[in-house]
Amino acid sequence: MLETTWFVIWGVLWAVYFMLDGFDFGVGMLFPWLGKTDGEKRAILGSIAPFWDGNEVWLITAGGVTFAAFPGAYAVLFSALYSPLMIVLFALIVRAVSFEFREKIDHPSWRALFGAGIFLGSILPAILFGVAFANIFMGIPIDAEGVYRGSIFTLLNPYGLAGGVFFFLLFVMHGALWIAVRSGAAVSGRAVVLSERVWVPLTLVAVLFLVLTAVYTRLWANYAVLPVLLVVPAAAVASLLAERYYIKKRLLRRAFFSSAIVIGTSVLFGVLGLFPDLLPSTLDQAYNVTVRNAASTPLSLTIMLVVAVIVVPVVILYQTWVYRLFRQGVAAPDSTGSASEEAY
Repeated sequence: MLETTWFVIWGVLWAVYFMLDGFDFGVGMLFPWLGKTDGEKRAILGSIAPFWDGNEVWLITAGGVTFAAFPGAYAVLFSALYSPLMIVLFALIVRAVSFEFREKIDHPSWRALFGAGIFLGSILPAILFGVAFANIFMGIPIDAEGVYRGSIFTLLNPYGLAGGVFFFLLFVMHGALWIAVRSGAAVSGRAVVLSERVWVPLTLVAVLFLVLTAVYTRLWANYAVLPVLLVVPAAAVASLLAERYYIKKRLLRRAFFSSAIVIGTSVLFGVLGLFPDLLPSTLDQAYNVTVRNAASTPLSLTIMLVVAVIVVPVVILYQTWVYRLFRQGVAAPDSTGSASEEAY
């Protein structure tokens, strides 16, 4: 029972992380193109300035839960996916440094350098997280000792690449809607137009990903056994359609929240389909890393659950306060092309 509880918590934490940091990634990928002047670019980045580092707390939490609750899975995961995860780590470091340093010197070359760091530090994790999770859903070649019998090119299979494209489009849409809600009229208008254009390829890739899921994975088996779980993919589809409707009606906040639900339910769809596995093996199902053979001791899981019940609500309350405190949109650039100090 404890293992199952922590599996659900593990899946929810990853879903929350992608729902929150997803719009950060989207903004980082889009700001060079939607911002026509440096003032507009500053305003776009200013829209996530109070939030981006707090959102990454959920990445640390999800990774920490993986390490503490399922150390066996953590060991195999970081051995098998070492290269892409290190690329993600370095990309996130470059992204954080670029956020902090871009405004330190008022020079076009300086800002271009760290603007590129923000862009690369956003697009690489967006794609690689998709590739990694798709491969986890599909399974990876691990043997009885948990040793990975493949290379980084093994991960670049059709399903893994489809996952990368799917996550990329999810985050582009999420970021565009965040910019549309939080920016001035000119930038918001461009972001809305972009979201309308992205919705069609996002929907097509989502359908393709579901079809490939049936071909490459065993995720649908759990849904066949327990049909009530179909409410999760149904919610994803309904939210995707609602997203389109709200964009058309220019109900942008509702469209943004619909986008968040699409991301969260898409992640939960894969997580629930995995159970009881954490890392399926493509070599032999007997080698699967499961919630039982990878879990910590019952005592450790119990202590962690008590801590989580106390700490997680505090984090949620704090982040809710931050989002409420900075709920106003970003100030529009002035006539000189510079954003006001309140914008960043």
